[in-house]
Amino acid sequence: MHTQSTDVKSKKVQQGEATRQALRQAARTLFGERGYAATPLDEIANAANVTKGALYHHFDGKQELFAAVYEQVKREVSERAATAFLEPDPWEALCAGCEAMLDAHLDPSVRRILLHDAQAVLDADTIRRVENRHGAVVLRGALRRSIRAGVIQPLPLKTLALMLTGAILEGCMTIADAEDQSQVRKDVGTVLTSLLEGLRAHTA
Repeated sequence: MHTQSTDVKSKKVQQGEATRQALRQAARTLFGERGYAATPLDEIANAANVTKGALYHHFDGKQELFAAVYEQVKREVSERAATAFLEPDPWEALCAGCEAMLDAHLDPSVRRILLHDAQAVLDADTIRRVENRHGAVVLRGALRRSIRAGVIQPLPLKTLALMLTGAILEGCMTIADAEDQSQVRKDVGTVLTSLLEGLRAHTA
């Protein structure tokens, strides 16, 4: 009986997580295509093939669902950058990873969710907490590796990662707001490379 009860609970947990995932995926698609304001909860529930009641069972409302989507997209962007940060040469890996963080935001849906709607929907503490959990953590690992390899100066790691993350996000915003995004992407890349060069150790 105990085993059967445990199996039932386990199945319910799995079903619950599957529903949450379906809702997050449907919301990610719709938020990315239309934006937060133009996406009703009814359409998200329909796209996920669940009732609106089921949606409210897993999320308090539209804002909490958006927060979950925001963190999911931030994780995806960080994982994409993490792959670039794994290049064999520490300096090349650092530069490639930072460039990958910029390029990930060229996707219109990513840009809409992370750069535009997040500023209006989420409070600054939530945004910073998610950024610290994902983007800054990945960058901090690459910076730590570069410092240990003697490639960049041994600056305070946490502060360096947060400030560099801020610079990259500002670069992303600059690209997003530009009329000629291709040209501005090149300009931001040039500035970013210059900033990174300024961190290089004198012996490098």
